Amino acid sequence: MDTATNSFVTRSVAPDVTVIDIVGEVTSASEAVLTDAHSRAGDSKIVVLNFSGLDFMNSSGIGLLVTMLIRAKRNNQTMRACGLSDHYRQILSLTRLDEAIVVFETEGAAVAA
Repeated sequence: MDTATNSFVTRSVAPDVTVIDIVGEVTSASEAVLTDAHSRAGDSKIVVLNFSGLDFMNSSGIGLLVTMLIRAKRNNQTMRACGLSDHYRQILSLTRLDEAIVVFETEGAAVAA
């Protein structure tokens, strides 16, 4: 697995809110790294995926988001997203993921909502 193409940093930014900064690519090669980042979110009630550092995401990456969303629902977590380009906003809309993961313009708005 090539983990040099992606990096997912987990930050606690408020009580019960964790941000996962996504940098690089989200592909099938990202599964272990993304799963680990979500695990580090622990018992946070809200997980914000910050896509501002995203370079590329393919259909396998979308599948990983679905898997993460299922895990989050099992853990009673709410998923939010921010920092998406227009292209990836459109993909989340076409896949209807934006119905389950609320998309915000900025991290601050996602955390404050």
